[in-house]
Amino acid sequence: MSKEAYDEMSVLSAIYCEQNEFELLEESAERGIVYRIHALIERNNEKTPLALTFHICPDYPHTPPDVSIASSHLSRKQCQDLRLHLLETARSLPPEPMVHDLMLRLQENFSDLIKTSSCDSAEIRPESTEETWTALLHLDHMRSKAKYIKLIEKWASELCLTGRLFTGKPILILLQGRKEDIKEYIHLQKTVKVDVDSSGKRCKEKMMSVLCEIPQPEKILMSTFEVKDILSLEDLRREFDLIGLPELYKQFVCPLIRQEAAV
Repeated sequence: MSKEAYDEMSVLSAIYCEQNEFELLEESAERGIVYRIHALIERNNEKTPLALTFHICPDYPHTPPDVSIASSHLSRKQCQDLRLHLLETARSLPPEPMVHDLMLRLQENFSDLIKTSSCDSAEIRPESTEETWTALLHLDHMRSKAKYIKLIEKWASELCLTGRLFTGKPILILLQGRKEDIKEYIHLQKTVKVDVDSSGKRCKEKMMSVLCEIPQPEKILMSTFEVKDILSLEDLRREFDLIGLPELYKQFVCPLIRQEAAV
């Protein structure tokens, strides 16, 4: 990691110095730094809590940071729109430490950004009393990987589902949303031609397994759907830790890994 990245992190931890405002989640030479900032953004004389997780890669600031946003006061769509705005802004900035600048720009433009973020009437809203569910799916393989991933992202967006697609070994799809929307996703996954067979013909997914479908505590919610390329089992475990679901990994992923290793 560059000295600039560490200097900026030191400044940010000094600015966000109240209890639990700044959290260092991960630090390694291979993956870089991951930290979370809990901020209160003023809007219409009210304060909106935001949790912003920044992934600072080893060649930062030449490569902009990745960021995810969660808030109990905003819809998933609004959080996703804020994230996309920050990522676009980061790409437009010169290769200099930029997280503090991104935070300032977010505070200055927050009201306008929220106003322009359209909310789908079918989307889950934080004030909804409907229970949020989490599902974990396992795919055996992806032959037409790029098209398969694009289709998964499309369905997740259309059904207002958040989560992660972990590509690697094993291939996992982690989904959060309304129970009926997850059921619809699983139905699509099983009935639509999503991949190609060994001869190159389009085919349905015949080797998907549902590892779990469970109610999810409101405090552990993902705000976006993201694709993560996983290089090792340790990377996969770390990703579940970062999103606050280590028990899900232990209960359902570890047995799967042991099963695949025994084959």
